[in-house]
Amino acid sequence: MVTGFVKKELELPIKQIFITGIAGFIGSHLALALKKRGDSVVGCDNFNSYYDPELKLVRKELLVKSGIEIFTCDICEPKQIEALINKQKTSHFVHLAAQAGVRHSITHPESYVRNNLDGFSSILELCRNHREMKLIYASSSSVYGLNKKIPFSESDRADQPASFYGATKKSNELMAQAYHHLYGICVTGLRFFTVYGPCGRPDMAYFSFTKAILEDQPIPIFGEGKLKRDFTYIDDIVQGIIAAIDLGAACELFNLGNNQPEEVLTLISIIEELTGKVAKKEFLPMQAGDVPITYADISKAQKELGFCPTTSLYDGMRHFVSWYTQMN
Repeated sequence: MVTGFVKKELELPIKQIFITGIAGFIGSHLALALKKRGDSVVGCDNFNSYYDPELKLVRKELLVKSGIEIFTCDICEPKQIEALINKQKTSHFVHLAAQAGVRHSITHPESYVRNNLDGFSSILELCRNHREMKLIYASSSSVYGLNKKIPFSESDRADQPASFYGATKKSNELMAQAYHHLYGICVTGLRFFTVYGPCGRPDMAYFSFTKAILEDQPIPIFGEGKLKRDFTYIDDIVQGIIAAIDLGAACELFNLGNNQPEEVLTLISIIEELTGKVAKKEFLPMQAGDVPITYADISKAQKELGFCPTTSLYDGMRHFVSWYTQMN
């Protein structure tokens, strides 16, 4: 699970970094990489039941063994978080906690209002009261919604959401922009594109497909398998987040994607090859909230962050399947 990212700029001072959602998929990988390079890392998670909390406890154990402090907090009740950042003298606040999932937002919109809107508002208020902190927060490729121009660029319009989840993430960007304008806080939003890898989220297709194929269960393939996703390996994402932390921009948005979309059927064929098993495919129409393709233009991130994803979908899935088989 350790990302292997090594700090190159040894002259950079040690940062005091607080991470929300630290026991989540991206948060845990990021925390280990930051700790490895010598930064002070503290974080919180609410350990909710959106997916099996046992996986978060596995990640928590790895983090604690690495000397990282983790607290159980809810971002909608920020008083405990404020006490923790005061104690740490936090210099960089990385906000990854959110309600994820496009399809889940159709059936449980109230969770997205609470966590992604009310929760983000609470975080911005914390930052307003601690203007010396730099905020780096998770946005999503879902903000591009029904945008037909590809690849997606940060300068493109993003006002036609295809899902309520995407709408809440775009709202976060607008809220952050407003707080920067009003109070001068430093805010950097990172639009993640289909992040995958070891110890990932069970609700993601690559995870559920691998599980089903190994258990000889049918897998639902929406959009007749022709949907394309810009699958981005976790180590590459972590490299991008750390670069954004080190940049400390005043107010920016960056795409973090692999810049190489692949069909879902390609993903399935890779899993079949790695597992030595044939998938039982159940082709279904496209679901509400889905889009035909996600495709990141990363030229801005390349120029300003030195972001350069290097992991192919095959190699990334090889690492994931190896982890999954060991865990099961």
